[in-house]
Amino acid sequence: MGGGKAARRGLLFASLVFAAAISSVSAAVTTPSPKKAKASDASSAVFPIHGDVYPHGLYYVEMNIGDPPKPYFLDVDTGSDLTWIQCDAPCVRCSKGPHPWYRPKRTNLVPCRNPLCAALHSGTAQDQNCGQCDYEIEYADRGSSLGVLVADAFSLGRTLARPILAFGCGYNQQLTSPNIPALTDGVLGLGTGKVSVLSQLSDRGATKNVVGHCFSAKGGGYLFFGDDLVPSSRMTWAPMSRIGSRNYYSLGSANLQWGTRSLGVNQKEVVLDTGSTYTYFGFQPYQALLSAVKSDLSKTPLKEVFDDPSLAVCWRGQKPFKSVNDVKQYFKTLALSFANAKRTLLEVPPENYLIITKHGNACLGILNGTEVGLGNLNVIGDISLQDLMVVYDNERQQIGWVRAACDWPPKSGTSSSP
Repeated sequence: MGGGKAARRGLLFASLVFAAAISSVSAAVTTPSPKKAKASDASSAVFPIHGDVYPHGLYYVEMNIGDPPKPYFLDVDTGSDLTWIQCDAPCVRCSKGPHPWYRPKRTNLVPCRNPLCAALHSGTAQDQNCGQCDYEIEYADRGSSLGVLVADAFSLGRTLARPILAFGCGYNQQLTSPNIPALTDGVLGLGTGKVSVLSQLSDRGATKNVVGHCFSAKGGGYLFFGDDLVPSSRMTWAPMSRIGSRNYYSLGSANLQWGTRSLGVNQKEVVLDTGSTYTYFGFQPYQALLSAVKSDLSKTPLKEVFDDPSLAVCWRGQKPFKSVNDVKQYFKTLALSFANAKRTLLEVPPENYLIITKHGNACLGILNGTEVGLGNLNVIGDISLQDLMVVYDNERQQIGWVRAACDWPPKSGTSSSP
């Protein structure tokens, strides 16, 4: 939902309501619930990722949905559960996207009595006899999607065949940049909730409840469902932590280190969110980091500039920078040390928190989260996850990462071609 904007979508501030019925679909469908397969029978699927942090501001995959299958570009988002695409049902407010809007059939509606509707509304009282499951979902960047839950076939490769999965048919979108053609057709929600595509596949026994991604700093990468591609060694693992009733991928609270010294701020919750282009810290850790960075740079030839609109804090050199390699010697590695996983560090080198803008300046890709309503949460976004294979293992309730070459999907695993 709009490249490079603050908290692009990211952490889900969900407001799920029952809206007026749409006129073009009236019959209801119940998503099938086949007998769950054995864990040993579960397969994996791999999807090439497109996009980058700068200048596009997002990573996305192509999913083929419907019968016959049609392609849609979906923004990869571990910070929300619901997958949705722009929908001609008819569309009240949609943006021009890369593909024609999805057109539901009369038999695609998911009724209110479906368990996924109850999960989507988090136990809110509902009329079990209503014919459709409506939703309204709001994101941290003030974008939103209003629509109805439908079910259709997803083409996920030869092994996973074409399961019928529920997703949002969004016919009324509030976009942050409505006059700019969208790079994607919707959102691929990969959170831990029951309505996420990953959870639905796992409940059917089609794949293990494991998802991973590898974003290349050069652009592109790959996404995978299942654990076939998870390395048997070298991974750093930390237990997942729950934040109330939110379905976030959290690593719990962490201390922040700048180089070899602690930034000396109270521990705060850390969430991994691919729906956020950049990384966000709460007020105290952000100010402590900014102070440390500026103190170090005061002894260098870099000068802060205030006329680059790309990000809030930028510096220029004696000549324009061409890549982070030109400037990284002036910056230290940031590290997060997690309270619930002793001696476990997530290291964030300069390549994972700086961008070089079209003006040749170096800008800090760690922003003040309080300015976008994130409170005390520390949100690790796409920029700090580049050139890492990150694995969210919901089977074992752990998150792992390892430095990796993300330029091309690995040859092992199942192809995502329909």
